[in-house]
Amino acid sequence: MKIVVCIKQVPDTKGGVVFNPDGTLNRAAMLTIMNPDDKAGLEAALRIKEAHPGTTVTVLTMGLPKAEDVLLEAMAMGADDGVLVTDRVLGGADTWATSTTIAGALRNIDYDLIITGRQAIDGDTAQVGPQIAEHLGIPVISYAEDIKVDEAAKTVEVKRQYDDRYHILKANMPCLVTALAELSKEPMYMTPGGIFDAVDQKADRITVWGRKDLKDVDDKDLGLKGSPTKIAKASDKVRKGAGEKVSLDPQASVEYIMGKLNEKHLI
Repeated sequence: MKIVVCIKQVPDTKGGVVFNPDGTLNRAAMLTIMNPDDKAGLEAALRIKEAHPGTTVTVLTMGLPKAEDVLLEAMAMGADDGVLVTDRVLGGADTWATSTTIAGALRNIDYDLIITGRQAIDGDTAQVGPQIAEHLGIPVISYAEDIKVDEAAKTVEVKRQYDDRYHILKANMPCLVTALAELSKEPMYMTPGGIFDAVDQKADRITVWGRKDLKDVDDKDLGLKGSPTKIAKASDKVRKGAGEKVSLDPQASVEYIMGKLNEKHLI
């Protein structure tokens, strides 16, 4: 079985956020990490690999050349190889242009299952994964908090988070699943041997693709020029309202809080 996990290098917001004049993120100027939901999806793929001998896990990312770092991290965790899609013409892409680009890369890869994170912490749109599935014409199951694969039947069964309950959905492979952070039940870490192998073998295990390598995509759908979403304003901090303020004695405060919790059906 062949699994492809789409991962993204995102800004580590603890180190501060830097914007370009056009409102896009200045990714080259910020510290970065692997997107948390994507890491949960990668861990799920590696657990599937452990349970199904012969399974391979390929990680794919789109970004600046330094995005190679998240591919190395993924391979140090146990992924088999990586694909970096990088080209100046792809910069400034919104969800439409990003999903178009990634789908164009995926058309060059054999896969049974594609796993993406639910959303990236630098955009929070939760659109790219489902859009990739739409471009590729394959089923999508979103908000996965558990994944089970039946390799013989070529199906995937997903426990899907839904409000205060969950769905159990099954789809034929190939399909795409978007992962929640809750999918990471037991965090997996890089191993010393994995780190050395990833760095020493990166020339053989990481493939770099540019615009010319994307299959069945139009230039008009790529990069900033191909992005229908326009940024009106960008900020790393959103001012919150003052909220409701009350001044009561301790007993009245308890009664007030309990009343509010009852009102919201929280207790």
